[in-house]
Amino acid sequence: MENKNISYFKAKPGSGLKGFSLIMKTLTVLLFVLPGLAYSQTAVPLDSLKADSLKGEIQYDIGDLIKTIFQKGNKKPSLASEKSGLTIMPSIAYNPSIGAQIGIKVVGGKVLGDDPNTYMSVAATSASITTKGIIYFYLSHNAFTNGNTWNFQGSLVAAKTVTPDYGLGIGAAIVGNEADLALNNPDRVGRVLHGQFYNFREKAYKQIVENLFFGAGVSFDIRRKIEDRSSSTDLTPYHVYSDRYGYDRDHYMANGLLFNIQYTNRDNQNRAFKGIYADAGFRINQSWMGSSKNAVQFTTDFRKYWSLSKRNPEHVIAFWNWGSYLVSGSLPYLELPGTGKDAYFRSGRGYTVGYFKGPQYFYSEIEHRFPITRNKFLSGVSFFNIQSTNDDMGTKLFDKWQPGGGAGLRVLFNKATRTNLCLDYAFGKYGARGFFLGLNEVF
Repeated sequence: MENKNISYFKAKPGSGLKGFSLIMKTLTVLLFVLPGLAYSQTAVPLDSLKADSLKGEIQYDIGDLIKTIFQKGNKKPSLASEKSGLTIMPSIAYNPSIGAQIGIKVVGGKVLGDDPNTYMSVAATSASITTKGIIYFYLSHNAFTNGNTWNFQGSLVAAKTVTPDYGLGIGAAIVGNEADLALNNPDRVGRVLHGQFYNFREKAYKQIVENLFFGAGVSFDIRRKIEDRSSSTDLTPYHVYSDRYGYDRDHYMANGLLFNIQYTNRDNQNRAFKGIYADAGFRINQSWMGSSKNAVQFTTDFRKYWSLSKRNPEHVIAFWNWGSYLVSGSLPYLELPGTGKDAYFRSGRGYTVGYFKGPQYFYSEIEHRFPITRNKFLSGVSFFNIQSTNDDMGTKLFDKWQPGGGAGLRVLFNKATRTNLCLDYAFGKYGARGFFLGLNEVF
């Protein structure tokens, strides 16, 4: 299972462009009109919230709901500062490719140090198993030392995976030979790749000046026992690409050095109300580190948040752009950037992981986040995204775009860390649509 944050996804052909056009028009209205109506009907008193933080304010989260149900007496909601920064929840999901999933997920947050300007450190771990025998474990962290002198970001993944595959490129029609057509897969016929996946990534950032960090690290991506069980022919996207670029069909490694520069002044790493996050860097895969091929990638990640209200700072417009561009060499097929291939597997709602992919990839998304209830227990979002990529058959980056969008509900899971339970329903082209479930905002 590649995307640990997807609860349910179904790609169903036959919706047609007219239906999609109507959906996009509807979403455009939702993006700006419906949130405004919900907000105007649930406004809270002017002095009930601080302009830039909810810390110390009375809020209602799932922990308070449980206390209300199971404890006698009228239990009042606690202050955000009184709450534990640890959230434990079952990890339950269903996907036609993986079956039913059950597991456990833990998300935590804590400020490490006495300096009042220190950013909150966050960490998460999850272990799950599915009815089809898929096993997935991950551990991730984003930690800031006192005064933000150092920032450590890393993850560890071990999995027996099922990876959906829809071919190379952005779905543009091409003229080519039989192998080119199989690789491009213009009809987006879905396949499934089985295998084992192991990843270790760690980066250390040093603060140069306030909010500006320089970082370096390593990443090891290892895949074993890769199988395309959906077809007995060699004319599948994975087989054609692997043979064309000289990769073993059964296994490969993509191991490299990471060099990044980062700027961040977000007020919270889980759910920002204001600020900027920007990261740009190079990944240099090296054969002397065990990588199957040498390659140089340039990646960018930019996020901006505008709070629209002083009395309700969680009423936010958020923008995200993520890109990855191959500078030299080649990448294994399953390591190509694409839909849902960002660091946290959250991009491209409306499509499954890897639905569009290529050596050069560009993605942008805008989201409107708005409060629903006075006690902050429920809020909502509406969002719209676009993506573009190139392929081997003549389609260049930005030649064609694929849109997606939808709306969702947020349930305040832990007010101390601003952790939300996120439930989204999203649409894409080719009849793609699905339900997405996860902890913490998508970006």
